[in-house]
Amino acid sequence: MKTEWDYTALADAYLKRPDYAEAAIDAMLAIARQRAGSEVCDVGAGVAHLTLMLAARGARVTAVEPNDAMRANGVARTAHLQGVHWHEGTGEATGQVAQAFDLVTFGSSFNVCDRQAALAETARILKPGGWFACMWNHRRLDDPIQSRIESIIRAHIPDYGYGSRREDQTSVIDASGLFGAVVHLDAAVLHRQSIDECVEAWRSHATLQRQAGGAFAQIIDEIQGYLQEMGTASIDIPYSTHVWVARLR
Repeated sequence: MKTEWDYTALADAYLKRPDYAEAAIDAMLAIARQRAGSEVCDVGAGVAHLTLMLAARGARVTAVEPNDAMRANGVARTAHLQGVHWHEGTGEATGQVAQAFDLVTFGSSFNVCDRQAALAETARILKPGGWFACMWNHRRLDDPIQSRIESIIRAHIPDYGYGSRREDQTSVIDASGLFGAVVHLDAAVLHRQSIDECVEAWRSHATLQRQAGGAFAQIIDEIQGYLQEMGTASIDIPYSTHVWVARLR
């Protein structure tokens, strides 16, 4: 399925992206009163990072993903799970029947949707009183290594921005008029990567590619040089998982 942003070339690199913080997922499910057997639609499921965490907690997951390469990786990673089923679709048009789900999740995907249209679609496929959740992993920019990488980027792109993925989503959810009080959660997670994996992750960073233009290759070279100068085989990258949860009115 063709979408505005094509992640085909990034599908394999996404396999090495960090999982969400276990504590954040557990808190989200507790607030949304989910239990084993809950019907969850994971929208923009990608390569199944969140899908696998939901399934491990007993949810029956319908994973919706528009990109063929991403979806193929997700299907392969969840092939052993009978309670996970994959479908082609987007946040604005999931292709799912009305009032089918207890919870609809967007793991690092809500920002690439028309958010109001995605909220309307979420409300359509939720059961009465069902729940919405969106989440992202944010690199901790106060970490010395990440701070240095940030300075390399901003030396070339002074106004570099992360877009809506680092915004507080509360006002967007409230503006829909479809959901009740929004709860914001966050929890820490540490992700270890080899230097080569870290460089590859930056090489597949779609937001940086779009904003860097012709400077992209030089930025990656400088990040790679900095990391290799550290003389270590791997680094620990601290993230914060941020989750916004709200119940359908």
